[in-house]
Amino acid sequence: MSKKKMDKQSDIGIKDRQRHKIEPPKKYKVVLHNDDYTSMDFVVIILENLFRKSKAEATRIMLNIHNNGRGIAGVYTREIAETKCAQVKQAAIQHELPLLAEMEPE
Repeated sequence: MSKKKMDKQSDIGIKDRQRHKIEPPKKYKVVLHNDDYTSMDFVVIILENLFRKSKAEATRIMLNIHNNGRGIAGVYTREIAETKCAQVKQAAIQHELPLLAEMEPE
């Protein structure tokens, strides 16, 4: 509930603004899924170029995807995660590969 204060220099009432808590934006995981056709090298290239991972980090994530069927490429805000998924899909289509990227809430 807001309170009214009197301005000391005049007789005008000033209404205090209510403080609203600003929550940080929700984060989403971009998850890459394993398939039988996409090469490991292509997945590493995607992780390096689209997700800005180092060669070692991209290789580790690729092996996680290969061994567990899926792996997290990164965690982003909703808009960025959607863009990353679309970029992966576009690259996969250009190279005629079925690589799948999905976003999941964190």
